[in-house]
Amino acid sequence: MSNSARPIGGSAGRAARLLAAVLPRQCFLCAAPAAGEFLCPDCLDSLPRLTTDCCPVCALPTPAAMVCGACLKKPPQFDATQAVFRYEFPVDRLVQSLKYAHRIASADFLGRILAQCRSQQAPDLILPVPLAPQRLAERGFNQALEIARPLARQLSLPLETHLVQRHIDTTPQAALPWKERAKNIRHAFACGIDLSGKAVLVIDDVMTTGATLNELAGTLKACGAARIENLVVARTLKA
Repeated sequence: MSNSARPIGGSAGRAARLLAAVLPRQCFLCAAPAAGEFLCPDCLDSLPRLTTDCCPVCALPTPAAMVCGACLKKPPQFDATQAVFRYEFPVDRLVQSLKYAHRIASADFLGRILAQCRSQQAPDLILPVPLAPQRLAERGFNQALEIARPLARQLSLPLETHLVQRHIDTTPQAALPWKERAKNIRHAFACGIDLSGKAVLVIDDVMTTGATLNELAGTLKACGAARIENLVVARTLKA
């Protein structure tokens, strides 16, 4: 995959320019004229993109993009990860505007950004990380699914939304110390689809410890998935 994500062109770009001519929009971050785009060019260029020198498995920075020591010592269930941004200002504001302020336009923007990435191996389907039923009821939507929708449309790939479930309501991962997150998410997912030989592209907003993605990947591998690749908007870096 490549980190060179920029707004798309083609028919979608022409439609956006036409919409901008009729209904001019302001940049979400600075309120400057944005010519119909979600962000103005200056704000788009200032987003904290993750260096390309990252572990190809977990997306933490490493010299010369080598596999990091942690992934060599204890390989995770997933095979690869790409994160586009570092999880810091103002990317955190974009993610939070979606999750907590229900600004769905943020999901469309982030999904289009992810669509510029290229998978190491062509996936057979796209899977957003499921939310637990109680969390879904409280929030009213799954932010990973909303990000995955424009991505699936642009890549013309199937989007799985029903047969993989987070059937256990766990304590929110963000509320727990890093060391407790793997135990908290254990056995939280269930898969009702035969994935034999399939390459699955898993979508999420933020990767912190990777515990949720690892548990989900283990569930998918148990159902026959041959390869699990994570594509996330942002990666939390260790202090």
